[in-house]
Amino acid sequence: MASVFLVEDEVLIRMMVADMVTDLGHTVAAEAGDLPSALEHANNGVFDVAVLDVMLGRESIEPVAKALANRNIPFAFASGFGADGVPEQFRERPRLQKPFQIEQLERFIARLLA
Repeated sequence: MASVFLVEDEVLIRMMVADMVTDLGHTVAAEAGDLPSALEHANNGVFDVAVLDVMLGRESIEPVAKALANRNIPFAFASGFGADGVPEQFRERPRLQKPFQIEQLERFIARLLA
């Protein structure tokens, strides 16, 4: 099972996804709802994979994605924006379209761990 870093600015959505992660047998290693805390975890946290919201309020997730890429930590995006919201250099990363079901999250995490 994996330890997961969740970045989502909507508290209720973050809580729902965290519950899904634990229901799937994984652990939530860290959570962040804003860019400064997300960057702190991305640069210093210990986890296997990350699931990133594309936008944190009006701020792009791109600095967090860059930090994770530099550490070779697998990550993917969860977005209601579609591919347009994903930073251009990371468009090849897996993307989970919001809203999603637990089975979709399960496949998503498995793909990151593969």
